[in-house]
Amino acid sequence: MPLTDVAIRNAKPREKPYKVGDTLGLFLLVQPSGGKLWRVKYRIDGKEKKLAIGIYPQVGLAEARRRRDAARELVAAGKDPGREKQREKVRSRIQAETTFDAIAAEFCAKRRRDGQKAWAVSTATRSEYLLSLLKGSIGKLPITDIEPADVLIAVRKIERKGQLESARRTLQLAGAVFRYAVATARLASDPTRDLRGALTAPTVTHYGAIINSARVGELLRAIDGYEGQPITKLAMQLAPHVFVRPGELRHAEWSEFDLDGALWTIPAGKTKMRKDHLVPLSTQSIAILEDLRTLTGPDGYVFPSIRSRKRPMSDNTINAGLRRLGYSTDEMTAHGFRAMASTLLNESGKWHPDAIERALAHGDSDRVRAAYHRGAHWKERVAMAQWWSDHLDQLRKGAEVVPIKAGNR
Repeated sequence: MPLTDVAIRNAKPREKPYKVGDTLGLFLLVQPSGGKLWRVKYRIDGKEKKLAIGIYPQVGLAEARRRRDAARELVAAGKDPGREKQREKVRSRIQAETTFDAIAAEFCAKRRRDGQKAWAVSTATRSEYLLSLLKGSIGKLPITDIEPADVLIAVRKIERKGQLESARRTLQLAGAVFRYAVATARLASDPTRDLRGALTAPTVTHYGAIINSARVGELLRAIDGYEGQPITKLAMQLAPHVFVRPGELRHAEWSEFDLDGALWTIPAGKTKMRKDHLVPLSTQSIAILEDLRTLTGPDGYVFPSIRSRKRPMSDNTINAGLRRLGYSTDEMTAHGFRAMASTLLNESGKWHPDAIERALAHGDSDRVRAAYHRGAHWKERVAMAQWWSDHLDQLRKGAEVVPIKAGNR
């Protein structure tokens, strides 16, 4: 007799499992625990087999019969429903491993450990954030199913928010993920290759930087009068002396510093050029670092987040401090300390241009030349670091003027 919903509900557990039959091989297996499991009995190559097709009540009687009929169709076609179920599980697992999200995560992990070409920490963090913007659109799609229109719709959502540079960079990163999938034999071609020119090009802007000597003095006096977080103030005071990239300053750790030897060694994994960068420290820089060590030392980040010492300060902390002092983005940024040093050091005429370039950690495509200049200009760089800090002190003293404060610009 065919089963009914009432009969299924009334089937009570016993000491041992027992079957309640339906028709065409479908039956319900009632467990001593009270669980009710759907099974289909079938024969393939003369052998009787059973197939699990669900649990009652999640799978009702009508759905169980539909699944039974689907299994019988496979048997009629000479296929084993049990084996096909296993294959489907494998296909589903492979499909889950080849979604855009999964391959993007794999690509980012590779770029983090890519030897000399590895992403810096700040680059990796930014890139992973931008790729995360695609999760709600193409993230869960199998990478082989994604078409150019899918990617374009996704990045245009970012573009419509006015984030033109983020949209452009996200499209570039998506293309890198697709090309990685091609290189690892999981995709035939990159669907973003024909999307060049589809997005509105952002206006190229340069980092705000103060490069006039008198205004540099005003800025330094303003920083000395900063009334916000002490660690932020010290970061802004140290930045002009060492003029490293903002990400390198934020991620500085006490283990990288030899204050007795007046040296900061930034490891390759944190630098843009993927090489260790040696920064000679002036007496002024060491004095600032010693003040910092009483606040954040002797271990961990030199400039920790105010929320957790396990994380560095936010990438916007110094810029926010400059805004608080009244300097707009067009006037001065955290990155602007590099342009300040580059301009004034070159204008001084006292230092070899290659020594300045090495101090700024700019790359050299010629490895032999780069190695030569790294050694040839080290003593000059040490002298230049002290001269530069002394020069900043002179600019800070400047004329007797009232320091510029927020709201008085």
